[in-house]
Order: sequence, then structure tokens, then C-alpha cells
Amino acid sequence: MVALVPAEAHGDERGAFLNFIEAQRAAIRRAALGLTEEQAASRPSASTLSLSGLIKHVAEVELNWLRLAQQVRNEKGRTQETWGDGFRLVEGETVPQTVEFWAGVAKETEEFVRSVPSLDDTFPLPPAPWFPKDGQVSIRWMLLHLVQEIGRHAGHADIIRESLDGKDSFTLIAAEAGA
Repeated sequence: MVALVPAEAHGDERGAFLNFIEAQRAAIRRAALGLTEEQAASRPSASTLSLSGLIKHVAEVELNWLRLAQQVRNEKGRTQETWGDGFRLVEGETVPQTVEFWAGVAKETEEFVRSVPSLDDTFPLPPAPWFPKDGQVSIRWMLLHLVQEIGRHAGHADIIRESLDGKDSFTLIAAEAGA
């Protein structure tokens, strides 16, 4: 995987969104490349974020947005009491299992995005002060939001990984490519 999404890789608007989202997903997954479970769970800064927790969080966030767009209940939805568990692996969870779960979410996201009649189709949001005031967003808005959300956390993942062992994203891209 190169650091930039090739211009010819997407084909159309849906493909462009999906490729940019996948590039950000890959950056987060790559940040955990070669780490033990303990290293991935460590918090090398003043922040409470860990790489394994970020992987879990973005997988659950993507699933939440997908379920909102599908207008179905999110079986992995969090309550105020379990909100913190969305940022760390709990008993029995591993990085490979969490990455596999996220791969399933990514596949379902792509199938959904490719199946909707229009990226202009809208869906309602539950009332919350952090959501747009009108309570409706389009599929296009959701995809842009996923690029933003996952990209923000990809930056966090880069910083955490560099804090652990000094490996930056370009070093990890080369390692992933076998260079």
C-alpha cells in the first residue's frame, strides 16, 4: 500500500470514497504491524489511547454509522456505562480478532455504499448536540465523515507507534511491502 491513494484507483465517486476510507483503515492497521498484544495495548503518552483500542474504536464507529444509515439497530451499540470499553480490548479480545471484525464491517460498508440508489439519500440521526442540527445527513456526508474520523485516528496511531519504537508510517509501509 502506498501512502497516497492512486487517482486511477477509484473509478467513480463511490469508489473514491471507499478507497480513501480504506487507505485510512490500512494506516491504522499498519501502525500495529509486528507488535505484541501488550505493545498494542500500551499507552506510551499522557493519553489513554492505545493502538488496539483505536482499532476497536474505529471498527465500532464505522459499524455505528453503517447501522444508522441502514436504519437498523446496532447490536454493538454502547451505553454510557460501556462507552470506555470501546477504546480498549477487554477479556478475550485480541488485535487479530478485532482486525477481522473490522474487515467484516468494511466489507458490509462497501456492499451498502455500492447498493444505495444515490449518495444523496439521507437518513435520520438520533438527537445529540454533536450531530448536525437538522438531524439528517446524506450517505455522501457519512462517507466524508468516515474519512475524517478514521483519518484523525490514523494520525493518533502514527504518534502512538512512533512513541513505542520510533517506527514511522513510511518505515511501516516499507516493512509491509517487504522492502
